[in-house]
Amino acid sequence: MRGTAIETGALRVAIVDDHPMFRMGVVRGLEEEAGIEIVGEGASADDAIALFRTHRPDISLLDLSMPGGGHAAIHAIRQIDPNALIVILTASAGETDVVDALSAGASGYVLKGVEVDELHRVLRSVANGKTCVPESLALRPPARAQVTALRVDTDLPAADAMPKLTPREEQILSLVAEGHSNKEVGRLLVLQEKSIKHVMTRILRKLRARNRTEAAMVLRDWQQGGKL
Repeated sequence: MRGTAIETGALRVAIVDDHPMFRMGVVRGLEEEAGIEIVGEGASADDAIALFRTHRPDISLLDLSMPGGGHAAIHAIRQIDPNALIVILTASAGETDVVDALSAGASGYVLKGVEVDELHRVLRSVANGKTCVPESLALRPPARAQVTALRVDTDLPAADAMPKLTPREEQILSLVAEGHSNKEVGRLLVLQEKSIKHVMTRILRKLRARNRTEAAMVLRDWQQGGKL
C-alpha cells in the first residue's frame, strides 16, 4: 500500500493534535498546498491509536503534549505495526523529547511553525524510508550523536560536518568561554566591542547555538573530540 501511495502521490496521513485551530490549519495546508490526503483527525493518544487501527495511514503525524502523551502513542502504534511510520509535529525542542521519540520509533521530528513545504518534504522523505530531523532543530553535539546513532539516515549534519570556525572566531569564542565580556575580549584583542558582537552573532549562527553559553559548550565538546 505504501509503495502505491508514494508512486501516485496520494500520501495518506492521520493527524493528531489537541489544539483544533492548529490542527485545522495543518490539515488545510497539507491538503491544499501539498496534495496529501488526510484520512483522519484526533486530539489524544487514544485517538491516534484508534485512527491507526481503522485507517492504517501511511504516516501518523502526532503532537507530543496531547492527552495520553505522544510518546505513549508512538509505543502503542509501533506495537500494532513495527513498521508504522510516525512523524512528530510539536512545540518542544527539548533534546530529551527528540531522542526519546526517535528511540520509541518515530521517523521524523518537526517543530510547529514549520512551513508547509518543509513539512511536506519531511513526510515524503519519511514515506520513502528516511528519518528526518531537520537542521533547523539545533541539537548540541551529544544529542546529535545520540540521534545519529539511533537513525543513520537523517537530515542532521554528520558529526564531523559541523561548520568550521575561522581562527579569529575560535579565538574570540575561547575567550568568551573563559568568562570574558565582549568589552574585555575587545580590549585583549585590540578590537572594538561592536566588532566582537558582530563576530559572536556570526558564531552563534554557524553553530546554531541559542546563546553565548551554549556556543561555549559546543566549542568545549568539539575541542575535546578534536573536531575544531
